[in-house]
Amino acid sequence: MIAREHRGMAVAVVLFLLVQLGALALVPEFVEQGYQPVEDPQDPTNSLAYMAAILVATGLMLAAFRFELDQLVRYVIVGTAGLLSWYVFAALLDPTLAILPSAAVSIALLVHPEWYVIDAAGVLMGAGAAGLFGISFGILPALLLLSALAVYDAISVYGTEHMLSLAEGVMDLRIPVVLVIPLSVSYSLLADDFAGAAGVHEDDETEDAAMDGHEDAAAGEAADETDGEAADETDGEAADETDDDREATDDDREATDGDRDAFFIGLGDAVIPAVLVASAATFSSAPDLGVPILGLNLPALAAMGGIFVGLLVLLRWVLRGRAHAGLPLLNGGAIGGYVLGSLAAGIPLLEALGIAGFL
Repeated sequence: MIAREHRGMAVAVVLFLLVQLGALALVPEFVEQGYQPVEDPQDPTNSLAYMAAILVATGLMLAAFRFELDQLVRYVIVGTAGLLSWYVFAALLDPTLAILPSAAVSIALLVHPEWYVIDAAGVLMGAGAAGLFGISFGILPALLLLSALAVYDAISVYGTEHMLSLAEGVMDLRIPVVLVIPLSVSYSLLADDFAGAAGVHEDDETEDAAMDGHEDAAAGEAADETDGEAADETDGEAADETDDDREATDDDREATDGDRDAFFIGLGDAVIPAVLVASAATFSSAPDLGVPILGLNLPALAAMGGIFVGLLVLLRWVLRGRAHAGLPLLNGGAIGGYVLGSLAAGIPLLEALGIAGFL
């Protein structure tokens, strides 16, 4: 089991790395093609506009699930996958020719949304989105964006829990809002019935037992397994639970977790911290490290290192059978790594934080 979990962690690291390297490779092409959608990337209000867009999109998706418009959500996400894939392929091919592989991505998602199709589309989407946002957010807006989303992620998972409702709605759609990490060679996303997702809205005491990982697959949070529910049931009377009962519950949960075939990481967990990597590569005054193809500097490299530190901690928590908000760890790691890398490159702290120009 330990070997399987380590392989799963390695797969997750590779997927995150592909998103980040893809974004770094795409940044120069996106800048050259004029894909920057904002007039002033240094404007901090860009972050507010993006946060507002996230809230609106989340509300629309929740409304769609409430009124049983699940397939509409699926087609929108599949169409978005094709569009972002076009940006990626257009950086490598003639824009007209790029229509063919990007259309193939959408078609594959519609006709055969197996885990490897989801992951391939997710990497393309993630690299394209991180690159586009990276050239659109200067250092200060990027830092504000990552900080705000980390707080929002924690509140939406541990507080309001509305992301749990969103996750429950998207799992059966099999769309690239998650990265699927299989732990079994025989695992099939198409055959998974996501039975555990039914317990999302149970009371607080039963929720942890009923949910082993479907809680935050769609919202940028790392989720747990698809088919393992904790074995113990409670009746909501926590006061009557003895210490022995709690130990038994934990043991049962660990035993069940040993049977997991896959776990999920929200695509947003890979994209959002990578925005700072791309932004640092674009806007930091640190010298280029001369890495072929990649416009990599020390702050961007250190941000990548911080992301992977956060990712490994997150995966350890997830593989213990608990779902967690991913962005607090991942964004925190990216910000911490970026600041340390900037200071190591000789950039003053105020300049590294992007506020020197406002003083």
